[in-house]
Amino acid sequence: MNEREPESQSGEDRLIARYFRPLATHPGARALIDDAATFTPPAGVDIVLTTDALVGGVHFFADDPPDTIAKKALRVNLSDLAAKGSRPAGFLLSLALPAGIGEEWLEAFARGLGADAQAYGCALLGGDTVRTTGPVTLSITAFGTLPRDTMVGRSGARAGDLVVVTGTIGDAALGLLVRRDPEIAERWQLDPAQRDHLIERYLLPQPRNAVAEALRQHASAAMDVSDGLAGDLGKLCAASNVAADVGIARVPLSDASSQAIASDPALMETALTGGDDYEVVATVPAEARDALMADAKAAGVALTEIGIIRADRPGMHFLDQVGKPLLFKKPSFSHF
Repeated sequence: MNEREPESQSGEDRLIARYFRPLATHPGARALIDDAATFTPPAGVDIVLTTDALVGGVHFFADDPPDTIAKKALRVNLSDLAAKGSRPAGFLLSLALPAGIGEEWLEAFARGLGADAQAYGCALLGGDTVRTTGPVTLSITAFGTLPRDTMVGRSGARAGDLVVVTGTIGDAALGLLVRRDPEIAERWQLDPAQRDHLIERYLLPQPRNAVAEALRQHASAAMDVSDGLAGDLGKLCAASNVAADVGIARVPLSDASSQAIASDPALMETALTGGDDYEVVATVPAEARDALMADAKAAGVALTEIGIIRADRPGMHFLDQVGKPLLFKKPSFSHF
């Protein structure tokens, strides 16, 4: 897009200038007046690329706060970068807006996006805005950097490695159920703080970028937990051609999720398979465990050892308290 005099600007130009140009602080963004941006990585550095799309009615509710929608869109990408051991560098935004979206919504959306762009050091570099007859739809492509040939992939896990996970598992999946049916919180005997915690975890992921460098230095494999711990760990194991044994009693749960599951034990499957955790599951050689744990603690990120990688038999197994494998109806969230 070329710069024009204000009186000749299109509606799209005015929208970009008012809401998104202030976020384009990187010099390569060229103040969003050009058709493309530039990004020059330092010598000896790889660029890590990731993209995720969010669709109204699928990934968020139409009446969710616009600032949290914007933050979620950026944070799900930051979570991918964290799992690769990468430092955020910038992002592109594509935004499709229905006719009913007004100035107040856009102002809040841009405010939330700008706050996170600054907080995570990930500036807007460019993008596109269009109209749609469907729901609000947005896609972010994020860029990260790391030293050359050091990205943490899915395929590095080896027999004897330990399985670790950041944060707590299941909050967002249970929070979605509460968001859909507020009365369910009473049936689970949640107090207001527990209820709000689950909803907040659904609305606003907490990407673990603070531990990215520790993962890059110590982990043998990693990926972010977006489609459920069971399914995503299964993908990691498949890529590494290994198996895993995980004790469900070792999976970290928040007080709110623990209370919900105590009220309805069947919810444990939802917690393990429901998705939207945006934590990181990783494998680490046994000799590097203590160093990774210490670095995570120093970074303020909880890290829990939950299992071990095996190669003596195929498959991934979540084991109950007596060592019996659990069978899940649907081990992973899937759009298709």
